[in-house]
Amino acid sequence: MLYLCLSDIQGNMNALRAVLATAERRAFQRLLVAGDVVFPGAEPLETWRRLTSAQAIMVTGVTDRALVTLDSSKLHPRTDHERAMLERMKATERELGPAIMEKIRRLPTAVRLPLEDGGELVLVHGSPADPSEAITFDMSDEEIHSLLGDDPADLVVCGMSHVPFDRTVSDVRVVNVGSVGDAPDGLTRERGAELRPRVAHATWIESLPAGLLVEQVAIPLDD
Repeated sequence: MLYLCLSDIQGNMNALRAVLATAERRAFQRLLVAGDVVFPGAEPLETWRRLTSAQAIMVTGVTDRALVTLDSSKLHPRTDHERAMLERMKATERELGPAIMEKIRRLPTAVRLPLEDGGELVLVHGSPADPSEAITFDMSDEEIHSLLGDDPADLVVCGMSHVPFDRTVSDVRVVNVGSVGDAPDGLTRERGAELRPRVAHATWIESLPAGLLVEQVAIPLDD
């Protein structure tokens, strides 16, 4: 089984198109998305439609949860950034509509899948112990172990930190798949006050009876 694993798309359809165009040049059987799917990017509806048409397996992220739980009419922004985010939230709510908002509300915090070597994969946004707390590349083994908790999975696929990495801690393989829509690495260019990502992250994980093959890539984005 070959999985294409993504995270933190954040409604950036340009970046998602680039990833899927690259992915079409090689076969994959399942698409996994580790949260932060549609907000605050400019194309939330098209992003959602593209992922659902691909039958993506998705879990909820922190921006997904904020979008469907916060009452935008009761928020009081104090800075220009907060005002801009509130306007994006309202626009996203209008574009998605109640039916899709409810589907996002029902996204699980974790999904478990069997691996062909007899192990188990868990897909989460942040970490098994706390879906809202990221496992980051610069953590010690002890810090990562505490965020794994007592979860029985052999492979943790996560996002949230936007920085991809592949580590094994206490016999658990942790693969952070980075960010499609807001990757911090690579060059950025300024468009007005906006910094635009120049790459999108994607990870291929192949589950075989003999174990796992993991390939992490950074896909260049068009200007």
